[in-house]
Amino acid sequence: MATITINKKELAELLGKNLQDRELKEKIPMLGVGFESIDKDNLIIEINPNRPDMLSMQGFARAFSSFLGVKKGLAKYSIKDSDYKVVIDKSVKDVRPYTACAVVKNLKFDDEKIREIIEVQEKLHATYGRNRKKFAIGIYPFEKINMPIYYIAKKPNDVKFKPLEFQRELTALQILNQHPAGKEYAHLLQGLEKFPFFIDSKNKVLSMPPIINSDDTGKISKKTKDVFIECSGFDYNILSKVINIIATSLTDMGGKIYNVKIVYPDKEISSPNLEPSKMKIDISYINNIIGEKLSEAKVKECLLKMGYEYKNKIAFIPAYRTDILHQIDLVEDIAIAYGYENLEPVVPTIATIGKESNLAYFKEKISNFLVGFSFLETSTFCITNKDVQTKLMDHKIGLIELSNALSEEYSCLRAWMIPSLMQVLQSNKHHEYPQNIFEIGTIFKENPKTETNAEENERLAVLFCSKDANFTQIKQILDALFNALGLKYSTEETDHQSFITGRVARVIVNDQKIAYMGEINPIVLNNFSLEMPVAALELNVTELFNIINSI
Repeated sequence: MATITINKKELAELLGKNLQDRELKEKIPMLGVGFESIDKDNLIIEINPNRPDMLSMQGFARAFSSFLGVKKGLAKYSIKDSDYKVVIDKSVKDVRPYTACAVVKNLKFDDEKIREIIEVQEKLHATYGRNRKKFAIGIYPFEKINMPIYYIAKKPNDVKFKPLEFQRELTALQILNQHPAGKEYAHLLQGLEKFPFFIDSKNKVLSMPPIINSDDTGKISKKTKDVFIECSGFDYNILSKVINIIATSLTDMGGKIYNVKIVYPDKEISSPNLEPSKMKIDISYINNIIGEKLSEAKVKECLLKMGYEYKNKIAFIPAYRTDILHQIDLVEDIAIAYGYENLEPVVPTIATIGKESNLAYFKEKISNFLVGFSFLETSTFCITNKDVQTKLMDHKIGLIELSNALSEEYSCLRAWMIPSLMQVLQSNKHHEYPQNIFEIGTIFKENPKTETNAEENERLAVLFCSKDANFTQIKQILDALFNALGLKYSTEETDHQSFITGRVARVIVNDQKIAYMGEINPIVLNNFSLEMPVAALELNVTELFNIINSI
């Protein structure tokens, strides 16, 4: 969670209503926001990770105003047309391929507003942006920029500029070694031959995302009236939402939004897009989840209270809301608007005694065993993307793809575990070695005999990552595990493109092939930008559990 500081006087101006401290303490938690503290001038609140649109003073005030009934319903924002362009060079395709942009004019900055806009930028980076791994935001004084802007990748020693709050020019590579922000985020560009840059038509560098802005063209002040905003990253849908959050916050400060034409090599996009998305409403589903008998009129009232629009059983969702993925998310907001205090608790009529399943106990036993060997347990998502499961692993495997995927990053169900842990290693290259990790998780494979056409299995993946990681190490862990379980196994030679030929084996128990173990192929290591060897094991825990029970 992230905490933000709210100026009480400015909040009252945005709300159009003065609230006493007692009312603020009472009402804010009802919106689903944590209340931290309050004093004469400010209050500190805690924003849940699912509501990055409330990380700004303006975003919070917008949501709170609607909740209080002062300005209910969908907030309307207009976008003025312009001839501004950002040209995307094909060189960024394999570096940081996408950007969303906007221009906001007629702003009146003071010290407090500059603090607010820097705070929301950094809070978005730290939370929704996962410390700039998913995206990076840049805000620039528009009067210092010569359009069009070019987004391009160049060799780091070929570009030189003065980074923000620094006294002299540095090459891009020097920035990673000498500038505080460069040192902190250098791992995000590690291993890349070229770095991304925003450069204007007079060849002035605006920034090197996701690291730092230029001190000449990337620093807003009280004299700044118009700003250019960009958000670069790997998923345009996410970048677009972030730009919407920033642009609407600046509009609520008094600015006016102008569109920017983003020119890709194969298409052109107008950004930002503030058109609300639509979702069908099923009243019976809502009542079944909440346990009430809300009329359609009451559902509409609740949605308006939470900043939506409602017409003919369709909810219109604000373009800055990142958390509405399914109707259940709307149900949550309806319950908040209705008031949890108004829901009658009901004791279930089913009398059962809870008990840990035998499989869960078995998985816990394996986890405790590996923790005892100083392995660190990880927890990754079941939903991933095709490239991670296949292309980066240099391996072909059948995948169950999502028909309604909302982003490229999460577009299919994983079919094996090792790729997920390789991503963990990729994200932690800046930490010390050895990095020895494991995870027991669910994998999914097509099976037309099941109701869902998908079969689930529990898998264990174990990875050694160090300068001396090898086949012997991973085999020793398997030996120790099977010895603890009182089982015997055999191995046979096999081929697997993700592993080094001759350094990979199939594990067999009771004539069933239940695991692979070996040394990861250097091609795969390079795909994940890993410089250390990796030895890996993937074991079918479900099959192993069934074998033990059948003995």
